[in-house]
Amino acid sequence: MAETYKIEEVEEKVLLIGVSEQEGDDAEDSLTELAELVKTAGATVVGTLIQKRELIHPGYYVGTGKVQEIQELIEQTGATGIVCDDELTPAQLRNLEDALDTKVMDRTLIILDIFAARATTSEGKIQVELAQLKYRLGRLTGMGTSMSRLGGGIGTRGPGEKKLEVDRRLIKDRIAQLNRELKEVRQHREVTRAQRAKNHVPVAAIVGYTNAGKSTLLNRLTDAGVLEEDKLFATLDPTTRVLELPGRQEILLTDTVGFIRKLPHHLIEAFKSTLEEAKYADYIIHVVDSSNPQMEKQMHIVYETLSDLEVKDKPVVTLFNKQDKRTDDEPLRDMKADYVLHISAAKGEGLDEVKELLCELLRENKILLERLISYQDAGIIQQIRKQGELLKEEYRPEGIYIEAYVPMQLYGKL
Repeated sequence: MAETYKIEEVEEKVLLIGVSEQEGDDAEDSLTELAELVKTAGATVVGTLIQKRELIHPGYYVGTGKVQEIQELIEQTGATGIVCDDELTPAQLRNLEDALDTKVMDRTLIILDIFAARATTSEGKIQVELAQLKYRLGRLTGMGTSMSRLGGGIGTRGPGEKKLEVDRRLIKDRIAQLNRELKEVRQHREVTRAQRAKNHVPVAAIVGYTNAGKSTLLNRLTDAGVLEEDKLFATLDPTTRVLELPGRQEILLTDTVGFIRKLPHHLIEAFKSTLEEAKYADYIIHVVDSSNPQMEKQMHIVYETLSDLEVKDKPVVTLFNKQDKRTDDEPLRDMKADYVLHISAAKGEGLDEVKELLCELLRENKILLERLISYQDAGIIQQIRKQGELLKEEYRPEGIYIEAYVPMQLYGKL
């Protein structure tokens, strides 16, 4: 009888390593967040270590003395690897692997790993693979002549093309192919945006720190059916849904990928077309986790990322979410927002106020029209319903009397 083998998945146990470069920085909070990222990626944290240094060590990330301390911690805890809280250079990665003889990862690699697991659409998968390949390209290291191979064919001279060069060339070819595919996706997205503009349907982009409750908000407002989990980057692919407002008004809500500290530049570059949904939106809905002790810092990171994406001159509505989880009564403020509301998306509290506010915002760009329309021009009313807000419709012997808020373009036609 054939013997059966049971394959068990080895649990990753990691040490978290950070560097604090100045007094009062957010190194500890950043490491706490890294622990959440590692947990989301499926590993277990068995220890943490923060070194206070004026500058990150160019060769080892931490000082050479600390490397020995990390080695001892690995032996004590049975860790299978370490995760550094910043993006490591190829030299730092290689030196730490040689010194510790263990798996060495950094914050960027963990985020890329989570993104790879969460991408479901073809666009998301292309973007993640592109970011991964760009990250890998800078970290290919050779093993001298052992990575050489003999060239094929007759009369070949020399060792031929090194494996390292082959790897590099294959990655570059794949990056070029993915860039072509992504260009097509971007063109499709631009066509969609142009169609929305043509139909005069306003768009609001939902932005916020990861795990602030953006997907929950979208689900409660539009029944979008987007995955909700108490995890970082629970949803990755953007979702756009129509929200029907009172007065038969419509607005498109687009959920965007969550922001985070030290968001890798590979990801910002790869996900630009997705993140740019905020750039082309008419309104920004900024969702904030008001129960998080790091709320102020998270808000700052969101505005910093929006600035990097050149998102400006848009009305910003800040929603202080998770009011049901707050433990204090401190007043909440956002000096960069035009409007502020307090909600609990999970409990459905404050969502009527959100809809009312969106109605008011849409009216600001419309003109109040009071007019008697002849029955032969009754088709115009359908246009008003589609693009504006019909307040009153009265059928009289001489025609149809209407009161409505209509966009400037439609008002000009009428």
